[in-house]
Amino acid sequence: MLQVTDLSKEFPAAGGPLTVLSEINLTLSPGESASIVGPSGSGKSTLLHIMGALEPPTHGSVTLSGSNPFLLDEGGLAAFRNKEIGFVFQDHHLLPQLSVLENVLVPTLAARDGEPDVEHTARELLDRVGLIQRLHHRPAELSGGERQRAALARALVCKPRLLLCDEPTGNLDRAATETIAALLLELHRNQNAILVVVTHNLDLAAQFSRRFRLSENQLRDA
Repeated sequence: MLQVTDLSKEFPAAGGPLTVLSEINLTLSPGESASIVGPSGSGKSTLLHIMGALEPPTHGSVTLSGSNPFLLDEGGLAAFRNKEIGFVFQDHHLLPQLSVLENVLVPTLAARDGEPDVEHTARELLDRVGLIQRLHHRPAELSGGERQRAALARALVCKPRLLLCDEPTGNLDRAATETIAALLLELHRNQNAILVVVTHNLDLAAQFSRRFRLSENQLRDA
């Protein structure tokens, strides 16, 4: 379960602390999906980064399956993110010198207690996202939609409890957007993960079981 409790985030500014998030509360159970919409600069990505343990809150807490990652030391925090959280960003962040299969396997390199046959898992995921014929291609040889599908497979290869997506279809055309949306929902259900997607695309946002809007530092039902 993901629990965000009384979360606030401030950034230092010349005129005093700038409040971006204020008293955010959110609870999501395994298998649930949620979308977050809101105007640019409203703090959507900041909230996602805090939920993903990339940035600490100023106040409040975030727990995933009862664990607060911000209480861990640096090594423990990195291991927590690698094992428990998958990320998909607007820019795929694939490594250009690696093949599709090698890119998907990158997160498994840090997992000392991972599955014995992680390559099989990676190949299975790439098959499900329609890239089984592209295993040995480099990112430059793929379309934008294919690169994002590879990024989705990479995010899921360690079977995270929480999948976070920041504008995952922002650079894609309508057809590719529909494909990525369908894959997100299908794969997260199959892994019984928690899925949170930040997006400006209202059609995409409407497809998730829970919908929120972030504005004026507050998270409300959309």
